[in-house]
Amino acid sequence: MLALPLLFTFIATVVATVLAVAILARGAFFLAMPLLVGTAAFVTVRSVRRRVALRRGGAPGTAPLPARPAARPRPDLVWARARNRFHALRAEYAAYECDAMAVLRLPALADVSVPSTGRFVDAFAEAQAFETDALPPGPHATQFVAAVDRAERAWHAAREAAERIRLSGLSPAERGTVERVIKLLTTARDSDSDAERLAAYSRARSELARLDRAGVLHIPNPAPAGLGAPPPPPPPPPPPPPGGGGARGGGGGPAAPERGARRARGGGAARASRGQTLSR
Repeated sequence: MLALPLLFTFIATVVATVLAVAILARGAFFLAMPLLVGTAAFVTVRSVRRRVALRRGGAPGTAPLPARPAARPRPDLVWARARNRFHALRAEYAAYECDAMAVLRLPALADVSVPSTGRFVDAFAEAQAFETDALPPGPHATQFVAAVDRAERAWHAAREAAERIRLSGLSPAERGTVERVIKLLTTARDSDSDAERLAAYSRARSELARLDRAGVLHIPNPAPAGLGAPPPPPPPPPPPPPGGGGARGGGGGPAAPERGARRARGGGAARASRGQTLSR
């Protein structure tokens, strides 16, 4: 398609040049100059129009080729990405529940009576209800992906609301108590003395329990559990079997408490629902 305009331009240029030479040969120079200028302008305009048309996707008078439609994403990959996102959200939520300092700084995020937090707990429970270990049938997988999207949006909205609220709903005396507990936790975290650290943790646990009983704050159950509490003693190892088989029997001893510890650490966020508050 581009060959015809180029050929026409070349013929017009040759004809104009021949005419100009003929006119110049006869001494009519004043007639040749407008013809040369017009030819140059015509060639320039045609070249500019052709470049603009090529940038837009085709030559003048031709329609651009339709874009190739994007391939639809594979359902199994969409479901797997949504599952990874939900696991990350659950880990972030559990980390907040287990961090007493975070709960004291953003108490609204642990209070389901706050509308944004209540909506998140509902969305989180819905996504958790649709979660499966393997790829489910089509409609179930689609519902899970949509539920994870809602849970993520609700989590970000709840965090933003908690950042705005902070301690604004507390009285000056209650804010003073919360700030005192934060100082105790900071002292316990930074202290090199075991006695000072344990004393600060003990006072912080007492203050948190008092705030929770008074309804000032809603403290998730995992939050006070990690404040300097000594870990439970491990169960005694099983006796070695008779006949010198102790080396074989001792290998499986710590596995059960390790699995129990993992269940204890990860169980806080997994039990979230609208009908169950996050406080004790």
